[in-house]
Amino acid sequence: MAVRYENSRYRSQREQALHYFARPHAGPCPGPIDSPAAWLGRDMRDREDWLYRFTAGDVAEIQAALVHAVGTGKPTRDMTAADFPLPSLSARMAAAREQLIHGYGLQAFSGLPVADWTDEEAERVFWCLGLHIGIPGSQNPQDDLLGHVRDTANPQDQASGRFYKTRKHIAFHCDAADAVGLLCMRKARRGGQSRIVSSVAVFNEILRRHPQQVSRLYRPYMLDTKGEGGVNAFPIRPCCYSNGRLRTTYHSDYFRSAGTHADVDPLTESDLEVLDSYEAIAKDPDYYLEMDLEPGDIQLISNHTVLHSRTAYEDFDEPERRRHLLRLWLSLDEPLSPMDRLRKLRSRIALMLAIAMRRL
Repeated sequence: MAVRYENSRYRSQREQALHYFARPHAGPCPGPIDSPAAWLGRDMRDREDWLYRFTAGDVAEIQAALVHAVGTGKPTRDMTAADFPLPSLSARMAAAREQLIHGYGLQAFSGLPVADWTDEEAERVFWCLGLHIGIPGSQNPQDDLLGHVRDTANPQDQASGRFYKTRKHIAFHCDAADAVGLLCMRKARRGGQSRIVSSVAVFNEILRRHPQQVSRLYRPYMLDTKGEGGVNAFPIRPCCYSNGRLRTTYHSDYFRSAGTHADVDPLTESDLEVLDSYEAIAKDPDYYLEMDLEPGDIQLISNHTVLHSRTAYEDFDEPERRRHLLRLWLSLDEPLSPMDRLRKLRSRIALMLAIAMRRL
């Protein structure tokens, strides 16, 4: 389906990516970051203020909204928040948005009756819940607005590095949007757990253990595009700091694989040491939170303050029972100070120029 940014119901992959990657940066932060986003997995396991369980009343409201949405006759991609009215739950969705931007960077929901819905109905519900939180966007050049995370068994997908289409382990990374949401439709026979870690907490620990490596996180790594966007790779600094907030973009696999392209310099030994240090902390069980998503569970995370990973999995033989999650990418336009707006604009222009230069 064709996607245009002028249609505020969703964004093109290009516009969404430029919005996400163009982060305001003033310079290195003066010390450890003290914020709700700097959580540790060992602490989050003992609390549930990041989880909301839908009540019977909530489900009834969602069901009524689904009936209303279907009655409009609009395709899912043309829905607006008004087409999916949530008179009570809209406040809960606003709170989830606030949690993603200024809180833990994590919000989970449970209790959607996906087994009672067709796949098309579940897709519409998930999409429309997203409309109450942010602006959905395309996830690839084919303009897929709602991704399907499952093993396609396609040899091309197995070799492409797009691991969400396989059963393979996926290393910690961020997606190219302010937030990513997953709705579990069916879980695997074994494995496939979601692991998330606070990139703010990882940064604080790098600062404590390896202060000499911190400056490298403020300088760009080349990010492998896997052939998307007309360039092989483009420069992205992992960490940006401005106005008291640390925003992170991290993708170890794509940082490491960018050097396989002839027009990209290979990473140095010190570059690799920084990545190794970062991942060693992220993979520490004290730091990450593991979630075994059940059918009807939703996980929403900020790609600025949280990294996500997935364990490898073993699936069922029957196609109708195989692991299947829906994925939604959201832009969360937030108010910025005049200076941060200027810094974001400068970052956006620099990124566009860097991409244009690599197309020459």
